Amino acid sequence: MKKIAIFLVALITMCSMCLIGCGDNDNTIRVNEVTHSIFYAPLYIAINNGYFEDEGLKIELTNGGGADTSMTALLSGDADIGLMGPEAAIYVVKGDSKTKPVVFGQLTKRDGSFLVSKTNDVNFDWTSLAGKTIIGGRRGGVPAMTLQYVIESAGLTIGTGAGEVNLRTDVPFNETASVFDTTDADYCTLFEPNATQLCTEKNYYIVDSVGSASGEVPYTAFMATEKYLEKNADKAEKFLKAVMRGYNYLKTARPEQIATAIAPSFAGVSTNDLVNAINQYIAIDAWMNTPVMQESAFDRLQDIMINAGELDTRVNFGKVVDNTIAQRVMNSL
Repeated sequence: MKKIAIFLVALITMCSMCLIGCGDNDNTIRVNEVTHSIFYAPLYIAINNGYFEDEGLKIELTNGGGADTSMTALLSGDADIGLMGPEAAIYVVKGDSKTKPVVFGQLTKRDGSFLVSKTNDVNFDWTSLAGKTIIGGRRGGVPAMTLQYVIESAGLTIGTGAGEVNLRTDVPFNETASVFDTTDADYCTLFEPNATQLCTEKNYYIVDSVGSASGEVPYTAFMATEKYLEKNADKAEKFLKAVMRGYNYLKTARPEQIATAIAPSFAGVSTNDLVNAINQYIAIDAWMNTPVMQESAFDRLQDIMINAGELDTRVNFGKVVDNTIAQRVMNSL
């Protein structure tokens, strides 16, 4: 009995030491996504088709409900990787935070939101927004800034005066649909599947794509802290490889097959709504075919931020983006 007791004590001690000293060998990656949307289909395909498992990784996915919350999770250590707009990293780099986020891979290349109207305006163009109210996301977030860029590019002025566009940025990102439905706002912007679902339930209409009007911009990217990437570059590389497999599946599969692949990530969403939403994103060419971010695209994002009055001076590309891991992934494919 003494021998058994000694053995058990030794075993427990060894397990405890491993838990304390072997944490960096844990293959779990905690990912915080800015919102849950079909816009990020390659990620969900990689999860549900087992591509992360093939790389020896386990993904724990949480929803931040906004880039500010997702960035907080990343900087506090509650998440290993954040999926959000690079503007969040720009804000941090310009601030006084000692913990710096690094963009190491890009996922989407344009705005993924769609303009939803309560009326079926078959002749809609962006000048139709004159004198109307739009719920457009949180101030300082890239959805609101990109929408402002599109509105002003159409020659319109944002404000509350006659003929101006009342762009509301006071509504939390994850409450946009409900506030739109219960107020007298004329339009709102929503990601899929929320846009399609709201239109199905309320007989509203998708009248345009913000991403089509704004052009290409590095809209959503994967980022981690400098410290995490220094210790876990191999895991980050495997992570991007799995995501790229998800993208490659998406590019070759039929919409119905894609819907089946992402369905476990969207419980309660009908197959028909999934297919419609997927087709919306395919039509606007939403996804990157490489995780490598281009400096010219990064500069365009900063143009949009400056236009919105949220950025006074530019940030150097190399202080926010490191393409080293993304380039290795592309070289291996």
